[in-house]
Amino acid sequence: MASRACSLLLVAVLTSGCLPAGSPPPPEDRGAPASLVWPAPPARGRIRFIRAVARPADLGARPSFWERLGEVVLGKHEEWLIRPTAVIAKGSILFVADPGAQALWIIDSQRGRFRKIQKAKAQLLVSPVAIAVGPDDRIYLADSFLAKIFVFGADLALTGTIADASLRRPAGLAFDAASNRLYVADSAAHRIWIYASDGAPAGAIGRRGAGEGEFNFPTHVAVDRAGTLYVADSLGFRVQRFDRDGRFAGQFGRHGDSSGDFARPKGVGIDSEGHVYVVDALFDAVQIFGRQGRFLLSFGERGVRPGQFWLPAGVFIDSQDRIYVADAYNQRIQIFQYLAGGGDE
Repeated sequence: MASRACSLLLVAVLTSGCLPAGSPPPPEDRGAPASLVWPAPPARGRIRFIRAVARPADLGARPSFWERLGEVVLGKHEEWLIRPTAVIAKGSILFVADPGAQALWIIDSQRGRFRKIQKAKAQLLVSPVAIAVGPDDRIYLADSFLAKIFVFGADLALTGTIADASLRRPAGLAFDAASNRLYVADSAAHRIWIYASDGAPAGAIGRRGAGEGEFNFPTHVAVDRAGTLYVADSLGFRVQRFDRDGRFAGQFGRHGDSSGDFARPKGVGIDSEGHVYVVDALFDAVQIFGRQGRFLLSFGERGVRPGQFWLPAGVFIDSQDRIYVADAYNQRIQIFQYLAGGGDE
């Protein structure tokens, strides 16, 4: 009996990737009034909650034929996000890096299908934490434990691996299409590595320290439309800016617990008007700043209901100013809309 129980447990682990760290919030907690906006009325709303995605089914995605066949053999098992840390939206497709599931999720709402990648050929993923989209719909996936960046083609077949000896703990990725460069925040090396789209090394920015252009555990990066690089210098409690040549171009933020301060800055994103969004994992909120770093607005608080966060991580803003937040310990992606025309900075 003990042998049979162990065999069943092994099958469960192999088919699910890993065992969930906890149950997702009950479905009734996922609803939200259409009027959930920030700031609250009567002030003019600037951010509006759209929806939460905790499972592929929330976007109308179903398993493939072979996965449904597996459900017949092994029993039905609904898939849930476990600990999403990064998200990118491209058209109807949502890409989610989920180290809890040790997987990259690809959820296509238009086709109603999803896929979960847990291997890069023979290499099992361990801690996939960051993603970026490059030319020809190329997908870059950073695994912080393996210290590698896997490159997948548009067909999601592995096309290459960046395994530079200098890489120690890649934590954040951003691709600049204009310069054809991939930026990698290496939190353990306290540097930003730069690679060409084919994975060839193209330079580095910074070293450990508290000065301009120095870092203390950088975790996330983003590039705006002008090619400016933004770096969340997590334990430096600031966001630093660099021009396309890697020159220091400014910074904002400080350690504190007031509006505009940082406790643990993580994801960074920029909307179409140049506002900078910074996720703070310990504040359980997203703070919005003007181009020069002036604090404008914050949305979110600790909790499990819509618009609330629990140790959020990455943020992504698409071309229509939809804001995607990886709400890691609430096991979901939350989607918001920036209501344009604010006229700030």
